[in-house]
Amino acid sequence: MAKKKLSILLTRRWPEKVEKYLASHFEVKLNDQDLPMTSSELSAGMQKYDVLCPTVTDQLDESVFSVQGIRTKLIANFGVGYNHIALSAAKDAGIPITNTPGVLTDATAEIAMMLILMSARRAGEAERHLRAGQWSGWRPTHMLSTQVTGKTLGIIGMGRIGTRLARQAYHGFGMQIIYSNRTQTAESVEMELGAEYCSVEEVFERSDFLSLNCPANAETRHLANEQTIHLMKPGAHLINTARGDVVDELALAEALSGGVIAGAGLDVYENEPEVASSLMDLEQVVLLPHMGSGTVETREAMGFRAVQNIEAFAEHRPIPDLVTVH
Repeated sequence: MAKKKLSILLTRRWPEKVEKYLASHFEVKLNDQDLPMTSSELSAGMQKYDVLCPTVTDQLDESVFSVQGIRTKLIANFGVGYNHIALSAAKDAGIPITNTPGVLTDATAEIAMMLILMSARRAGEAERHLRAGQWSGWRPTHMLSTQVTGKTLGIIGMGRIGTRLARQAYHGFGMQIIYSNRTQTAESVEMELGAEYCSVEEVFERSDFLSLNCPANAETRHLANEQTIHLMKPGAHLINTARGDVVDELALAEALSGGVIAGAGLDVYENEPEVASSLMDLEQVVLLPHMGSGTVETREAMGFRAVQNIEAFAEHRPIPDLVTVH
């Protein structure tokens, strides 16, 4: 298949530099409205284009793959996570899937660390307080918060992002690191950070700050639920930069309003862009609009990582970031 003739559908707008590169090498269709596509629009795209480039906002469920006359031969996902894609249906349709790992590690770890600091130091609440004209001046007991330095950071999911966050926390803030992972991480990382491998339950129990950095799948759905959140310390903070459905948002809201834990910081949500109203009403939770990888450098790198996968497919070379579907 000649590279010039390969047709590509971008379901959302990508950084301009990446779009220009794609347009100079392929036939590219842009979503000018830059709004999430419906299932019918995605199905129509599968019938019309050789490569579909979705994002986390696109729900490629079984129905999208059930249409007749599918033309798409590659799904090049813009992002690392792919729980929005029906993998089995794609496999049955013979469509390989790629993602963009390794290029958003720093940016996402930075957001997780920022959420820890914002939640601990009540930064969002304090700014709202000031902007509302409620600040009457400094006083010793005004808006007291929690110190981060020297506290215990628990990480569930010690992959690239979890490890980078652990390094930032340990070297930058002298935090003690405990973690849980599907497999125990390399001894060199444990030696460098003094990290301690624990069960999931123990991480919930012992953490002053608990960061969720695990993949989203059937095993991790609502990992943070009423039972596990109640294992946490009253002064603990829950941080989620993984995927929204890893947290039971209603259970979290109830725990926060009931004083079960002190605070939370979220960058992802189960039903994006909707956020549970019970969370929106709480001052002790920091809410960000899924901006973990949202730097110019990272989003461009994600786009060009997807481009590498598309070019490898077009040139019949091994595809670098092929997702394994069991």
